[in-house]
Amino acid sequence: MVNVNIVSEQAVMDALSKVQEPELHNDLVSLNMIRDVSIDGEEVGFTVVLTTPACPLRSQIEREAREAVVSIPGVKTVAIKMDANVPSDGRQRGLLELPIRNAIAVASGKGGVGKSTLAVNLAVVLAKSGARVGLLDADIYGPNIPTMMGVDHLPPAGEDKLKPAEAHGVKLMSIGFMVKADQPLIWRGPMLHSAIRQFLSDVDWGELDYLIVDLPPGTGDAGLSLAQSMPLSGGVIITLPQQVSLDDARRGLEMFRQMNVPIFGVVENMSYLELPDGTRMDIFGEGGGERLAQESGVPFIGAIPMDPAVRVSGDQGVPITVSDPDSPVAQALNAIAMDVAAKVSVAAMQNNDFVPITMVG
Repeated sequence: MVNVNIVSEQAVMDALSKVQEPELHNDLVSLNMIRDVSIDGEEVGFTVVLTTPACPLRSQIEREAREAVVSIPGVKTVAIKMDANVPSDGRQRGLLELPIRNAIAVASGKGGVGKSTLAVNLAVVLAKSGARVGLLDADIYGPNIPTMMGVDHLPPAGEDKLKPAEAHGVKLMSIGFMVKADQPLIWRGPMLHSAIRQFLSDVDWGELDYLIVDLPPGTGDAGLSLAQSMPLSGGVIITLPQQVSLDDARRGLEMFRQMNVPIFGVVENMSYLELPDGTRMDIFGEGGGERLAQESGVPFIGAIPMDPAVRVSGDQGVPITVSDPDSPVAQALNAIAMDVAAKVSVAAMQNNDFVPITMVG
């Protein structure tokens, strides 16, 4: 008996055209996210190319794609390969022409709120997902990234450029590699501007999907120098819940606005301390980060609980998302990283007017 339910590639594509990418609000076929369709009798295989390997809705997309194709008459089994190709935000990186697809700055209005901790863990989570990630320590006056990443020196320089250090799958550069631990840097603005520019142009970063930049506290020369040297995809503001921190964080947020840097959102650190009996103590107040986001008209990305293990991990050079990935604080950081990655993808696709994803290299 002849099987009249012969599956065609067009039928597969028609079915997948009904599956939406939830963040981009368009279907998988229109976004050119379906590749390598194969049909072997009753078995169909294909690849879904996501816009970030850290896609927070990865499992939902895979499930809905499978359900769509298995509903085609004649299909019994569906084999899906999940891949990713991070789109560029479409910005030319100034005169430097760096092969960096997206650059994300992490800022705060004041020190001691966990800015470097957030930057480090954002970079590590994205790298663990499979992305190519760099981490630039632009906090010239307080370079803590080498300590927090567990690296104390750079590899030998190349012929033309410095080689970045590498730890936990992340390439990193910091002035901390070049000065003694107790040496103060008493620099004026032009020297700082020159250093940041050199960290971009004189370092062999290679091609990166994401460059995470840890800005110094406040609204001084470093942020302006960075924005002048390399247009940013967007910025993330981190604050504590209390009013003093919120006031300073608001200044950092407005700094991004004045520099025409898109603001991906606000993160609240040290939101609460979970006590042994399961109750929570709001040591620094409650809900301040969410209020700041609402008042400023930007997204609230997430809250990070207090955990002494974060300090221990930073001191030991093993970020909490590596040392204890199942802890509540690591899970919060992981969710924040995936949320930021999704926002970067949305912004990149919007800047490019939803040009279908192209494969690179």
